Amino acid sequence: MKIVTSLSFQGQCREAFEFYADVLGGKITAAFPYGEAPPDMPITDDKYKDWLMHCWLEVGDQALMGADMDVEWAPNVDKPKNGFDVTLHTDDIAQAERWFTRLAEGGRTVMPFAETFWSPGYGALIDRFGVPWMVNTVPSGDWKPSHG
Repeated sequence: MKIVTSLSFQGQCREAFEFYADVLGGKITAAFPYGEAPPDMPITDDKYKDWLMHCWLEVGDQALMGADMDVEWAPNVDKPKNGFDVTLHTDDIAQAERWFTRLAEGGRTVMPFAETFWSPGYGALIDRFGVPWMVNTVPSGDWKPSHG
């Protein structure tokens, strides 16, 4: 089984997923615009022809899915994303910090990347596309926080 987070955008899905592929070292394996949908699809307005109805990003054995939506058929897509975070976990603190730094470019840091009581390196941010992320370094078995 695979549990995959699906992210919604308003015309920025391709740009966001190209950014995520670059940051995470992944590969977009599907990117279907509304303009290439069968003619019987309900979304035919020309303004959506380059928006993606489906996008799939493979990163190792993990994946993210995405699509562009408009408020007419996804009423809260224009509101700030809340109630979830895309989370990245690694035992490599340098890798975690690189992910955090790149994802935060043009976005907003919620919790700066730093040691916590549970991790040698953790940070939270909202990226420039409005997607919330947590980046966590998984501690080694003998790790102890430096304060405490």
